[in-house]
This record gives sequence, structure tokens and C-alpha cells, in this order.
Amino acid sequence: MSVTESQPITSIPAATVVVFRRDPDGGAAQLLMLERAGNMRFAGGAAVFPGGRIDASDHDLAAQIDHGLEMDEAAARIAAVRETIEEAGLVLAMQVPVTPEQAEKARAMLAGHGALAPVLERFGWEPDLASLHPWARWCPDWKGAFDTRFYLADLGTGAVEVSKDDTENSHLFWASAAEAMAMADRGEISVIYPTLRNLERLALSASFAEARDYAARFPIRTISPVRLTADGADLLTIPDDLGYPVMSEPIGNVRRG
Repeated sequence: MSVTESQPITSIPAATVVVFRRDPDGGAAQLLMLERAGNMRFAGGAAVFPGGRIDASDHDLAAQIDHGLEMDEAAARIAAVRETIEEAGLVLAMQVPVTPEQAEKARAMLAGHGALAPVLERFGWEPDLASLHPWARWCPDWKGAFDTRFYLADLGTGAVEVSKDDTENSHLFWASAAEAMAMADRGEISVIYPTLRNLERLALSASFAEARDYAARFPIRTISPVRLTADGADLLTIPDDLGYPVMSEPIGNVRRG
């Protein structure tokens, strides 16, 4: 009898999406953030962008629809759409407008099925995966870390309804990147290292279009923070050629997840 050895899982594929809306008061674009429930294993109590694991059903759907992307890339964007519906009741990246009533029913269907394909069939929706724009990819260098692809999405006027899911999340809010960082400085929210670095980068742009164009100037290369010692200080650092304005932070200040 022969035995086939399986390779150990070293990381968990995941996707997250930075959802933009115009500030009704005319300021910098606002971003959708949610506070994870305190009992969650990953980033419990932290403010993050909507997202989660890429499931087998996301890969199955990627193989069934036309998208012009590599299969892993398509599955990641599908996961970003699915997770945003589950976590915020917000339907992104469809080729037709979605009403709040449809979004509510889609969310209820997802809670029962756990897959996006039946929802698309029920409502006759076709996804527009090209409307999700790659922003970054992060994967800490340890076993079981989330290998997360970040995307940008635009809601325009932001005339939508969102609500927490009462399981993984305790609060949803809209804030500009600068406002979210100020909230973290005041201790009103907690953010993990990747979220903070990405907020700093997002704060360089006042609108979705600016952020999208800024992202296009840099390659998408997986970022694995590295611990270094400089001038007697232990730092957690990231590469200096991927468009991030802040590339290091003292280890003692870092929340990793």
C-alpha cells in the first residue's frame, strides 16, 4: 500500500476589501471598517476592513463564470464580495444595481448556504470582478498566517445600508483613513499592524480614484514584516519600495492579531 504525503498548510488564503464612499461633508473619502468581536481568535476587538478566508466554494464559482483572471485571483475577489455581504450586508461588484431589500435577502441566503453561487442564481446577478482593484498582499511569516489579498472598491455617493452581523463583528463605521488613525491614537479603536500600515498608505489619497491610481504605480508583492534591530531598538519593518509612507514600528507598539 502506498501512502501519499500531504504538504502541511503554511498559510490560509484570505481576501479583504477597502470600501470607499464619498464624504457627505466634502472631505476625504470615507472607508468602511468593522470592529471584530472580542472573542474572535484573529484580531479580536480590532477594527479591520471586511474580509475573511477564501473558501472552496469561491474557487468553484471562479471556475464557472467568465472573468479573464487567474483562478486564484478570481476566487479571492469572489471571497471579498461574499465576506462583505456576510459581514456588512453590502453587495459589491455586481453588473446591475442592488437594492437594500435584495442585499438583506442575499445576506440571509448566504447565512444558510455559505456560498455565493446560489445567491447569484437566485437574483440573476453577474459579478463584475474587474471593479475590485488590487491594492496589496500581506502574509506574516508564520505557519497558519492569513495570506491576505487587499482590494479597493468604490460606492460613489455611498447611499447604502450596512449593519453588523452580530456574530463576528460588534460595530461598523465609516471614517477617512486619517480619522481612523486619529481614533486609534485616542484609544477609541485598536488596529493591527497591517491595518495601520495600510491606513497610513490610504491616507495619501483623498478619493477612490487617487488611491486606485496610486496603487497602480507599485507592484503587488507579498509583504511579510521582518523584525530588525536598529540603533538598539527592535523594529517590525516592511519593504521601502511598495508605496507605504511608514515602514517600521517598535515591536513593543505592535498589535499583530
